[in-house]
Amino acid sequence: MSERAAPFYCPYCGDEDLRPHEQGHGAWECAACNRAFQLKFLGLLARGLRPDPTGGDAI
Repeated sequence: MSERAAPFYCPYCGDEDLRPHEQGHGAWECAACNRAFQLKFLGLLARGLRPDPTGGDAI
């Protein structure tokens, strides 16, 4: 199993000065905007990936 993934930027202000939060696994704090947030993987969707039958995006 690999090491936990870290976010690249704060979802609130976009700054990259993030540190693990004392709350526990998946919790991060942003030094720029002084917010704490938690990331959580909910699971895979049952429908999975469906190919586009038209072959691409509409223009």
